[in-house]
Amino acid sequence: MADKLRTQQELERLQAKFIGTGHPDTTSWEWKTNINRDTYSSIVGHPPHAAFIALALNEPMAKVRAELIRKMVQPCGPPPVREGDEPVRFLPREEHNRGGDR
Repeated sequence: MADKLRTQQELERLQAKFIGTGHPDTTSWEWKTNINRDTYSSIVGHPPHAAFIALALNEPMAKVRAELIRKMVQPCGPPPVREGDEPVRFLPREEHNRGGDR
């Protein structure tokens, strides 16, 4: 019984310390996002791996690195709409600018 309690406490400690370990309420979108961000950061953090990808894509390493960093913002697209939340509607740029002129 003590082993179960110790295991549960260790899991809770890891979940509090590391975001990517997840918890029972983690959605599939959050899990996929964490996995992709971990992968991209690992590639960016290991120059030989980034050089291999740059070579395979026939792109400069700086461009590949910048693209991977950009992908970390939303690697799996925007988050899904939760129940009860209204979807966010962004105004097109010209409508947004006209709103301030009034």
